[in-house]
Amino acid sequence: MDRPPRLPPLNALRVFQTVMRHRSFRGAADELSVTPQAVSQQIKLLEDTLGLALFARKGRAIDPNEQAILLAHYIQAGFDEFAEGIRRVSKLGQRNRINVNASPYFATRFLLDRLSQFRALMPGADLRLTTMVDLPDFVADDVDVAIQWGFGGWSHHDQTLLLRDIKVICCTPALAAHLHAPDDLRNQPLLHSVLADLWAPVLAHLGVSALPPDGGLRFQDAATMRRATLAGLGVGLLSSIDAEEDLASGKLVAPFGVEVMAQMPQAQIPGFYLVLPKAHRRVKTIAAFCDWVARENWASPVV
Repeated sequence: MDRPPRLPPLNALRVFQTVMRHRSFRGAADELSVTPQAVSQQIKLLEDTLGLALFARKGRAIDPNEQAILLAHYIQAGFDEFAEGIRRVSKLGQRNRINVNASPYFATRFLLDRLSQFRALMPGADLRLTTMVDLPDFVADDVDVAIQWGFGGWSHHDQTLLLRDIKVICCTPALAAHLHAPDDLRNQPLLHSVLADLWAPVLAHLGVSALPPDGGLRFQDAATMRRATLAGLGVGLLSSIDAEEDLASGKLVAPFGVEVMAQMPQAQIPGFYLVLPKAHRRVKTIAAFCDWVARENWASPVV
């Protein structure tokens, strides 16, 4: 029977995890309240224990190699397990609480109108909802489960696609008068998201050559993007629900139809994902919330 590998000191692993998060010895030292030399010593101890180098050192800069990136995934998963274990044993009897963080748009447009259904299923659950555009730090922000906008890719967490966020090219009627063909978009201000480059694949799908970098307006949330589009500041990519309302009222038009993004490859369409550390599913109330979220048909209207 093979012997289990000799594990490095826990402190060295903790320092390594902090260095990988900051990509800096100095940043890790500041967080841990130690000197950069102490951090360097712990990383050297870890490398000696493993018998391999983890970073390429270039002056004060460090560059993690392939082994370091792979190891970091497992170390992070291990610390997530530690944190969940400590939380479970220190808060026994209080785990009817579920700390949920949701994308602001998903919370207001989809989740809030349905929460009463979950409360009917689990009337004793203490559900606490916060909203944040970026994926939270589950430990530091004390979040159990997140509903996050994006394209997936959170490989170190459980993730389940709930709903595709199909966008519609929208603008005011005044701007639409100048858009006779997709290539005319090159001459109009485009409104961008700071979270992802949504225009590049849309323009490629329409056969429009790449645009030169510009100083166009960028917005972090869907509500601000919608307001800017309504104000005539440029051509925006609006979520289907918003677009339907504004097109029906005549405030906006869709110069190239509402199905442009719907016809694109699925991988190029953002969505809302249920995201959480794997260990969190072991808590009964959290698992029940996740099961309910996954069962819901978020594309259908609330009745």
